[in-house]
Amino acid sequence: MFRRIAEQFLASPQIAVSDIAKAKALGITTIINNRPDGEEPSEPQGADIEAGARAEGMDYIAIPVTHAGFSGPQIEAMATALETAKGPVLAYCRSGTRSTLLWALARSRLGDDKASLQAMVAAGGYDLSPIDHLIDVVAANR
Repeated sequence: MFRRIAEQFLASPQIAVSDIAKAKALGITTIINNRPDGEEPSEPQGADIEAGARAEGMDYIAIPVTHAGFSGPQIEAMATALETAKGPVLAYCRSGTRSTLLWALARSRLGDDKASLQAMVAAGGYDLSPIDHLIDVVAANR
């Protein structure tokens, strides 16, 4: 369920409260929720995951991304979350794609090169092509 994209970053489809202990066992210290509340009302909402993460002594950050796309403030929030995390991070959304793409944009903002990002994302089973042009824009505006 959890896909390792980088040494300090894993992505996942929607997690359940019961998955939090599994994440902690892997050394995850921060959970980032990239899914807007209400996107799928029958699935766990942010408050449920936050309560479970905090009960396990983990940090929780919500950076919701809708299907409308990514914004500068979301990229900056993800970059800050990655930089300040005390250990490995698990980010989730419906499929893990938005989390992975936002991670790649944040890592580009932090200076990672596009080829390395493409390779890591592909090894994790995702594809950067939907945001290829955005990575160029972010890199040009560092």
